[in-house]
Amino acid sequence: MQQLLVHGLDSARIQAIQALFSQELFVRPVAKETLASALGDDVALALVGEGGGDAASMAHRASLFDAIFNQAPIGITISHGLSPGDTVIDEILDVNPTFERIVGYRKEDLTNIGWSTITHPDDLERERPFFRQLIAGEIDSYRIEKRYIRPDGSIVWTQIVVAPIDVGLRDHYNHICLIQDISERKMIEDSLKESERSRGVLLTHLPGMVYRCKNDEEWTMIYVSPGCVGLTGYSQEALIGNREVSFNEIIEPSYTQELHRSWEAAIREGRSFSGEYEIITRDGERKWVWELGQGIVGEDGRVEELEGLILSINARKRVEAQLRYHSQHDLATGLFNRHHLEELLSSALAHRPRPAMALVAVNLSGLHASAMTYGLLYSQQVLKEVAGQLQTLCRPSYTLCVIHEYQFVFHIHGYAGKGELNRLSESIAAQLTIPLAMEGISWGTGIVEISPGKEHEVQDLLRKLLVVSEQAAQRWGGGHLFFDEQMERQIHQEEVITGVLSDLASGVESGNLYLLFQPIIAVDGGRIIGFEALARLDIPSLGTISPLQFIPIAEKTKLIIPLGESIIIAALRFLDTLSKHGYDGMRISINISALQLLKQGFSSNLLRTVRAMGVNATAICLEITESTFASNYQEINKILRPLRKAGMQIAIDDFGTGYSSLARERELEVDCLKIDKFFVDKLSQVGRDISITSDIISMAHKLGHIVVAEGVEEESQLSYLQEHGCDLVQGYLFSRPLAEVQALAFLSTYKP
Repeated sequence: MQQLLVHGLDSARIQAIQALFSQELFVRPVAKETLASALGDDVALALVGEGGGDAASMAHRASLFDAIFNQAPIGITISHGLSPGDTVIDEILDVNPTFERIVGYRKEDLTNIGWSTITHPDDLERERPFFRQLIAGEIDSYRIEKRYIRPDGSIVWTQIVVAPIDVGLRDHYNHICLIQDISERKMIEDSLKESERSRGVLLTHLPGMVYRCKNDEEWTMIYVSPGCVGLTGYSQEALIGNREVSFNEIIEPSYTQELHRSWEAAIREGRSFSGEYEIITRDGERKWVWELGQGIVGEDGRVEELEGLILSINARKRVEAQLRYHSQHDLATGLFNRHHLEELLSSALAHRPRPAMALVAVNLSGLHASAMTYGLLYSQQVLKEVAGQLQTLCRPSYTLCVIHEYQFVFHIHGYAGKGELNRLSESIAAQLTIPLAMEGISWGTGIVEISPGKEHEVQDLLRKLLVVSEQAAQRWGGGHLFFDEQMERQIHQEEVITGVLSDLASGVESGNLYLLFQPIIAVDGGRIIGFEALARLDIPSLGTISPLQFIPIAEKTKLIIPLGESIIIAALRFLDTLSKHGYDGMRISINISALQLLKQGFSSNLLRTVRAMGVNATAICLEITESTFASNYQEINKILRPLRKAGMQIAIDDFGTGYSSLARERELEVDCLKIDKFFVDKLSQVGRDISITSDIISMAHKLGHIVVAEGVEEESQLSYLQEHGCDLVQGYLFSRPLAEVQALAFLSTYKP
């Protein structure tokens, strides 16, 4: 009986494998080919062929079945039992190793719990109807994708095929189940679905249009994304196949030819296309778009279709236009600015041949002082009014710009000689003279001609224009000046002086900065009480340069700070020399620039230098021009306070030529007042009884100041100053500025 059961089982198993080979159980014919490939065609034929039925043959075929069953790359179960239930199936299972590996359970476990227990609940409900139909004989087999739950709780996706088998046991229910692990495929499918979903969401919400079109003259659309409606105003149906309009017709006509050429070049060179152009939407709106696309090569190697993306860049173009406008225009007046003028000049100068050009600058530098008094809104209003007046003078060949806070410039492209420039300047004067005079604003017009036959640099032209317009503005009355050779020499000289001062500040000997010393005489008694240190500059190519020329340059370039420190040290050395020669009572006056004075730490640095050199602080007088006090006298007082506390004297230089007044003098922490040479010269030109110099002396004394008169050259001037109580004098009447050796000799020989 046992032998019969074994043979019966063997027969069932052999029939099962024959069923496996004889049926197309999978969507793709995997099982037969896979097993035949793995075990060999001979074995497969032995199993499915018309072999003998004797015991030896049966044993041989059973052996072959075992080999296939245990080595098959797919999972196999053979179920045979008496009562297949609806939920738990009472059955005996034969399970191959691949099935065990896929589901994670051993044969013994599966025999105890049944396949329904390890099936995912959702899939079990889906499978039950098929299984019932199979039991009832209503279907020959069924195939589904289902999930098994492994012992560790993980899920494995499988594709299963279930079919009945006849093993000759009529009172038993029998079926075979083949499974393949498709977890990786399902993961890929899910990924593709998600990718497709994301792609659909992206294309639906993309603020533009994805397309695929034919590579023809009309760019006939094969596919367009839903974003075409927002981009063009046309629906997908209207564009696909050119049903209503071709995309070529949507492009603004002026761009069409260039776009076709660009696409042809991209295809020919095997690269992607990128371009910006305008389209005309269904509503007639012009819209800027950016396109990125590439050609699709067909089987014959030719580009048959194009695909890409088109986005609206209207917002970006608006921002670019605004930025371009702001980069080229002055916001206060709406006129072109310096940047635009530089671009205009660069383009015009590069053109060959070029006509004669000119720059005509209207310099309102006098407006700066008014702005300090009346505020920024006042100055802007004046500038707007001037801009309006000047715009009435423009012609097609004139471009009006604002290149500086207070400077307008006409760029004139082609003109009929100086006569035209003179007439324009006269027209400018006619427009501006009266309104600017009423506001008390000084101004002038400077002109630079740009001849066609010379090479020019843009920045050099603008620098020349600034020089000539500044000189014109200093004349008052709105006159005009042409830039000439003398001004050219002046610019060259300024460049040389700047270079030499820069070298001196960095320790390079390219010139000679030195001091001369002019005696200061007491009016009462005529004795020498000290010297004023006066800086001089010698340049080999220019000779001796006046302080009136190089000091403003040093201040403008801020080189006065390092150079001023050198001057202070040289002056204190001379003071030390005087002391060593027995002149302990002498004092030294040193001119201090506003830039030096306002530099952080000026007072502490000066006091440190005085201590280090061992000189007497009470023998030092610092001379500061009165314009320095105009901006913030309280801050200046704060800087000077520790110096006066140390014993130094403070003098206001060039009094009467700046912005202060005798009323302001009461608020300044100073000791001396120096009357400018301008007032001393007047003593020889006007009646002694109407000169105001005596009033200056009297008021200064009432404020407790010592009075020094500079530029005394005549006995009559000295007599007047003596008569009105001036304290100290200096000038050519006594001595010119002297070198150190000469100054010591002068001290030894001078007699009051």
